[in-house]
Amino acid sequence: MNKKKKPFLGMPAPLGYVPGLGRGATGFTTRSDIGPARDANDPVDDRHAPPGKRTVGDQMKKNQAADDDDEDLNDTNYDEFNGYAGSLFSSGPYEKDDEEADAIYAALDKRMDERRKERREQREKEEIEKYRMERPKIQQQFSDLKRKLAEVTEEEWLSIPEVGDARNKRQRNPRYEKLTPVPDSFFAKHLQTGENHTSVDPRQTQFGGLNTPYPGGLNTPYPGGMTPGLMTPGTGELDMRKIGQARNTLMDMRLSQVSDSVSGQTVVDPKGYLTDLNSMIPTHGGDINDIKKARLLLKSVRETNPHHPPAWIASARLEEVTGKLQVARNLIMKGTEMCPKSEDVWLEAARLQPGDTAKAVVAQAVRHLPQSVRIYIRAAELETDIRAKKRVLRKALEHVPNSVRLWKAAVELEEPEDARIMLSRAVECCPTSVELWLALARLETYENARKVLNKARENIPTDRHIWITAAKLEEANGNTQMVEKIIDRAITSLRANGVEINREQWIQVFMKSVKLEWVQDNIRAAQDLCEEALRHYEDFPKLWMMKGQIEEQKEMMEKAREAYNQGLKKCPHSTPLWLLLSRLEEKIGQLTRARAILEKSRLKNPKNPGLWLESVRLEYRAGLKNIANTLMAKALQECPNSGILWSEAIFLEARPQRRTKSVDALKKCEHDPHVLLAVAKLFWSQRKITKAREWFHRTVKIDSDLGDAWAFFYKFELQHGTEEQQEEVRKRCESAEPRHGELWCAVSKDIANWQKKIGDILRLVAGRIKNTF
Repeated sequence: MNKKKKPFLGMPAPLGYVPGLGRGATGFTTRSDIGPARDANDPVDDRHAPPGKRTVGDQMKKNQAADDDDEDLNDTNYDEFNGYAGSLFSSGPYEKDDEEADAIYAALDKRMDERRKERREQREKEEIEKYRMERPKIQQQFSDLKRKLAEVTEEEWLSIPEVGDARNKRQRNPRYEKLTPVPDSFFAKHLQTGENHTSVDPRQTQFGGLNTPYPGGLNTPYPGGMTPGLMTPGTGELDMRKIGQARNTLMDMRLSQVSDSVSGQTVVDPKGYLTDLNSMIPTHGGDINDIKKARLLLKSVRETNPHHPPAWIASARLEEVTGKLQVARNLIMKGTEMCPKSEDVWLEAARLQPGDTAKAVVAQAVRHLPQSVRIYIRAAELETDIRAKKRVLRKALEHVPNSVRLWKAAVELEEPEDARIMLSRAVECCPTSVELWLALARLETYENARKVLNKARENIPTDRHIWITAAKLEEANGNTQMVEKIIDRAITSLRANGVEINREQWIQVFMKSVKLEWVQDNIRAAQDLCEEALRHYEDFPKLWMMKGQIEEQKEMMEKAREAYNQGLKKCPHSTPLWLLLSRLEEKIGQLTRARAILEKSRLKNPKNPGLWLESVRLEYRAGLKNIANTLMAKALQECPNSGILWSEAIFLEARPQRRTKSVDALKKCEHDPHVLLAVAKLFWSQRKITKAREWFHRTVKIDSDLGDAWAFFYKFELQHGTEEQQEEVRKRCESAEPRHGELWCAVSKDIANWQKKIGDILRLVAGRIKNTF
């Protein structure tokens, strides 16, 4: 009977198969497998084996060392988290299962790496940008210098010397400096004679060494030349200890000369003394010897006149500069004990002390100086809570009710209604303060404001600002007939009280009158007043500007051009007149004439950033961007520190180059508000909202009078801020009352907006801004 053939017969065994292992069979080794047993000292079969490998024991040691190299299971190679540094299974076979597992793990690692790739690349990009901002490339650092290479002529380039070894022979071949010690007899001789020599006397070499032709060796023929006490008795050698004592004695004598032997008061000018000391104080880790000298001299001043406040202040600041803040605090507190009636010492102590300690110092100062306004102001500044500030200032006003500064600080913290009540009390305590009267009038209603200004004129009959404010009040409320009466009464009253109105004040009166007629559309009356003013003050450019603008408003371009030209003959250095004439020509399509006017203006007014800026913008508006860039390069060469030019240059560049240009601008004009505003706009255009808001805050903090900065800030918050942030910007702008800025003045000085308030002007300017940068 034929049996069915098994399918696995004749096939290779699977990996790791051991015959009989399933039924419990185990493998065994016979002597024929491993050979006969041999002693460790028996020689090996290779008769030509090298030394160290000629016995069986040597071969066993070699194999054991190889096994140790393959698998290091030492405790020092073990980590609690990662295990052994090597693989425990490296000596085992590498099968298909291991290969599949490695492939799966590799695929998982690749997948996880792809998921993190975008975040990792973004983080690396931000880190690189931050690093480049802090440490720009050498190419960026020298970009401004590389631009100047365009100015180098061919002759200058050829005259540059070849690079060579410019070191002298001693530097190229350094040798050890040989020093020969001078014998003590040489110093002793000159100590006796009191002379100073920088070379050896040739007669000494003539007579052999340091011997002299004079008898007696080191003695001199002049009596009294030897200084007693500098030589050790019996030896004739110098006593260095006594020399040091003598030097200290001499220093004590010089320091003691600052005191008068009769009265004990200082005979040295303390201000001049401390001024000299300030020159010795190092500002950036200077020489340690200068610091020691300054300490010594300041100590002398304190000991000579311990009740002199500048000495204690200077001593404390010296220690503060050198980094010893605690020593400075101890010194200034000692100064408060010696000078308890000095405001400066107490204020310096409060500045050096931290937080709550500073409050305690100010409290002590108030007990010693209850009438000091500066100390009360400092106490209010140290408080962080508004209610605490109010409490401090009200306590201060109880002690010093006639301080205008305290009243102003207290009123600024109050709401309008409470501020009005406080100002009513303030003008009673300080009836001669024009600022308080005017502030109270602004917060009152129309009828009450008139009463307040009448009382102010009674208390201060010689101040013209009260009369001007009264005229503005009537003008704002539509009582134009009262304006002329108030001005007439003001002139009569001021003359009766001996007040003379100077040239500038009369010009202001003319300008106010012209503007009043202009806003009421009484063009003919405004022109007549302007002509009358120009007959008296023809060299005042604003009158010519007003005359030309009135003609331009009436579409009388020829008369407007004539007015501007006449004004420039009388006032050739007035930048606004040049700009008005150029824009007039551009408006009527005379681009070539406008360009010529600006070139002429730059010749008469060199290094004028405003004229250069208008020239660049003229070409840019005409579509000639290449010419605009060329003019901007020339402008920055002539006015390298002009912030308004740098701010314009940033946005003339293509978007990838704007960041580099902004770095160059910040290097040249670090604290210019126009540059800071340009950087804020740059971050805004890149949608970096947080950074843009931070730079807007910096801009309005540096120059709160720049209306353009407030307008851009408000526009930014309208797009990206909350209602609270928008309201905060508006309130801060109203309190700052800005008056300057190209966009701001174009709206605020428009006749149609003459009755608009700061908040309304802010909205109008922000509405004109377009995000085209």
